[in-house]
Amino acid sequence: MNLKDLYIDFFVSKGHKQIPSAPVVPENDPSVLFNTAGMQPLIPYLMGQEHPYGKRLCDYQKCIRTIDLDAVGDTTHHTFFEMLGNWSLGDYFKDESIAWSYEFLTDCLKIPVNRLAFTVFAGNGDIPFDEVSYNKWLSLGIKKERIAKTVDDNFWIAGDIGPCGGDTEIFYWRSEEEVPDKFDPKDERWVEIWNNVFMQYNKDQDGKITELPKKNVDTGMGVERTTAILEGVNDNYLSSIWKDVIDLICEISNLPYEGNELSMRIIADHLRTAVFIAADPAGIKPSNTDQGYILRRLIRRAIRHAKRLNIDINSNWDELIAKKLLNKYKEYYKELEYNYDLVLDVLKNEKIKFNRTLEKGLKVFEKTVKNNANIDADAAFHLYDTYGFPIELTVELATERGLKVDTKGFEQKFKEHQALSRTASAGKFKGGLAGNGEIETKYHTATHLLNAALKLVVGPDVHQKGSNITSERMRFDFSCDHKLTDEEKQKTEQLVNQWITDGLDVTVKQMPKEEAIKSGAECMFIEKYPDIVTVYSIGDISKELLGVFKIKKEEASSAGVRRIKAILK
Repeated sequence: MNLKDLYIDFFVSKGHKQIPSAPVVPENDPSVLFNTAGMQPLIPYLMGQEHPYGKRLCDYQKCIRTIDLDAVGDTTHHTFFEMLGNWSLGDYFKDESIAWSYEFLTDCLKIPVNRLAFTVFAGNGDIPFDEVSYNKWLSLGIKKERIAKTVDDNFWIAGDIGPCGGDTEIFYWRSEEEVPDKFDPKDERWVEIWNNVFMQYNKDQDGKITELPKKNVDTGMGVERTTAILEGVNDNYLSSIWKDVIDLICEISNLPYEGNELSMRIIADHLRTAVFIAADPAGIKPSNTDQGYILRRLIRRAIRHAKRLNIDINSNWDELIAKKLLNKYKEYYKELEYNYDLVLDVLKNEKIKFNRTLEKGLKVFEKTVKNNANIDADAAFHLYDTYGFPIELTVELATERGLKVDTKGFEQKFKEHQALSRTASAGKFKGGLAGNGEIETKYHTATHLLNAALKLVVGPDVHQKGSNITSERMRFDFSCDHKLTDEEKQKTEQLVNQWITDGLDVTVKQMPKEEAIKSGAECMFIEKYPDIVTVYSIGDISKELLGVFKIKKEEASSAGVRRIKAILK
C-alpha cells in the first residue's frame, strides 16, 4: 500500500479526520508564494479558530519550497514535496503523539528500532527541559544514549511572538555502516524523518512566556525521504516515487541514469513542480513576477538540462513526462485531472517562448564578444538571469572563440542573488504567520460583496477564480470574457458601498457541503472543500465594518479571467 494511504488509515484509526490538501498557492495570504509546510494552511486553527472537522486532523499536503532551488540535482533536494501530518487542536498531547509516531514507524512501517534516534528540547531560560517527552521515549524502551537534548533545533515559534514550544524529532540511520550505540545529532548519516511540535506556550511582545490554556500538536513527515528509507535507497530518485519518471527520461534521451544524474534529477523534479503549479486552482501562468516567475524558471531550467542530454527540445519530450506525472498523482489530487490539458498547454507555450529567448540570448552573446572581448561578470550574469544561459553554456561558447569568462565574478553575483532570494523567502514565510488581523478580515468580507455585485452587474456566470489580500489592498480574480466598461465598474462599486452603508448582519454557520451548495453559497472550487464547511452570510446578498470600497484597477489576469484591485478607505 502507498505510504500516504498507510498513514491516513493509521491516524483515522486513532480518531483523526482526514482533511483535503490545500492548494499549493495559499489563498488570501500574499506573504508567501507557496504553501511551504503541512502546518501552514492550518495556522488559523492552531491560533484558536475552531476547525469544522474537529480536534484531531490528518492529511497529506502539497508543498513547494524554492529557497534551495539551485541545490536540486543532488540525491535529496526537491522543490515540490508531499508532507504527511497529524494534528491535535487542544485534544491529546505529548504522550499520545509520541506513542502513535513510534507505533506507526515500528509496527506499520516495520522500521527497526535499532536504526532510530530522537531529540528533545533541552530547556532555555523561561522554558524548561522537556522531561515529559524524554521520559516517554524511555518508557517505550529507547536507550538514553539514543536520545539527545538540544536547544536550537528543538524549539518552534510562529515568527517572533505567539504560540511556541519544544519539539521532539525522530531520526533514521541512513547508512550501510554499523549503527553507533550513541546518537550524535551532528552526524549527517542520521536523517530526520519526523518532527512532533508541542505548542505549549505563548510569547508576548515583551518576551514574556506563559502556558497556553489550549495546547496543540503539529507533526510532519516527508513522503519522499521516508519512501527512500523504506525502500533502502540512498538516492531519492531511485525510489518508486521517481523511478518511472527517471526511466522515461532515460528512454527519451537514450542515455543511462548513471553519469547523467544531475540533469535527469533536475528535469524530473522541476517538471513535477511545474505540473502542480500549473494545475493549481489559482490559475498561475509563467510570467516575470511571483509564482509565475518560479513556474517560468522551473520550466526553462528543465529545458536547458534537456538540451544537455541532447534531447530535441522541439519534440514532445516534456508532454510525455508531464503525462506520466499527471497520471501518477491525479488519484490523490483531483485538480490534476480537471486541469490535465491546461497543464500541457502551459508547458508547450512556455517551451516555444523559451526557444525564442534562447535565440535572442545567442544574439546578445555575439554582441558581447564582438571584437574578441572577454565576458565580464555582469555580462555573464545578464545572460543567465535574463536569457536563461547557464554559466556552463556561456563558458562553452566563449572557449570556442578562445575567450575567457569571469566565472569567479559570476559566482559572487550568483551568491548575492541567492542571498536576496533566501531573505525574501524567509521574510515572506515569517509574515504569513501574522497576516490574519482585523483589516485582512474586512478585506476578506469585501471579496464576498464584490463577488455578489459582479454577478448582478456583469452576469450570473461570473465566478471567483482566486483572491489575494494584504492589510493595504485586495486583489480579486473572476471569470469574465470582456474588459469591464466604466459603467460596469461604477455600478459594481456603488452596489458594494450601498451594502456596506446598509450595515447588513454577518452570520457564520457550519453546515454539510451539499447543504451549502443547495443554499446557493458561492464555492470557488467545491471539490477541495471539506465535507463540513463554514458559510458566511451577509444579509440576503452574499453567502460567504468596512469603510468605502474603491476599485483602483481592472485588468486581464489570464485567458477568460479578469482581475480587480481595490482598497477600503
